[in-house]
Amino acid sequence: MRDFALDCVTEARAVALQWFRHPIDVMAKDDDSPVTIADRSVEAFLRKAISTRYPDHGILGEEFGRTHLDADYVWSIDPIDGTRSFISGSPLWGSLLALLHRGQPALGIIDIPFTSERWVGECGAQSLYNGKPCCTRSTGTLEDAVLYATSPDLFEGGTASRFDALSRRVGMRRFGGDCYSYGLLASGHIDLVAESGLQPYDYLAICPVVEGAGGVVTDWTGKPLTPASGGNVLAAANADIHRQALALLNA
Repeated sequence: MRDFALDCVTEARAVALQWFRHPIDVMAKDDDSPVTIADRSVEAFLRKAISTRYPDHGILGEEFGRTHLDADYVWSIDPIDGTRSFISGSPLWGSLLALLHRGQPALGIIDIPFTSERWVGECGAQSLYNGKPCCTRSTGTLEDAVLYATSPDLFEGGTASRFDALSRRVGMRRFGGDCYSYGLLASGHIDLVAESGLQPYDYLAICPVVEGAGGVVTDWTGKPLTPASGGNVLAAANADIHRQALALLNA
C-alpha cells in the first residue's frame, strides 16, 4: 500500500502542475474557501486509483466527500493543500495523502510538486525526505524557537489571543507555507507549527511524518489527532518544546 501510494502521488504531480501558473477559474465553496479545477482533478485521479485498486477501502476527501469510513483502511486526500498559494503562483502548496488503519494514521505523504520535494512518514519507521532519513531538531526553549502558521487570519476569538500569547514568546514567527511548514519541521529547520480551524484531510497525513522524524503533533489540549479532532493543531520538534507551547496555549 505504501508503494501504491507513492506511485499515485508521483503521477498526481503532473495532474496538478498542468494548471499551475496558468489562467484558471477560481470558484468559491460553501465556506467561501477557493477551489479550482486543479483541486478537483487531482482528487478525482487519486480517488479513481484507490477505488480501482482497493475497492473495499474508505476515502475521506476534501472535494468529493466521504465514503465507507467504517472500513479498516481509509485514505485521506487533500489534493491541493494551499489553494490560495496555488492560485497566487506561490510554489509552496502540496498534495497530502494519508492511510488510516482503524482510525489511526499509519502512513502520511507530504508532496510538493513544484519543488519535487516529498516527506513520507510510516508508523514505526523513520520519516524520509526525498528518500533519506530526516529528523527534527532539539531546540529547548520557546525563546529560541521558530514558529510557523499559515495565516494570522485563521485565528479567531479565543484562539487568536491564545496564538498571540505563544507567538510573542518564540524567537521568530513566520506566516505562510501550508503543509510545507510541517516538512520544514520534520527536516529540522523550524520548531513549531500552530494552526486553527483545520479539517481532517489537512492534518492526518502530517502526523506520521512529524512523529516519525522525532516530533510531537496533537490538538491544543495535547490529545492525539484523529478524524474527529476539532481542528486546532500543534506540531513541535520535540516533547520539551511541545510541552512549553501547550502550556502557553492553555494558560
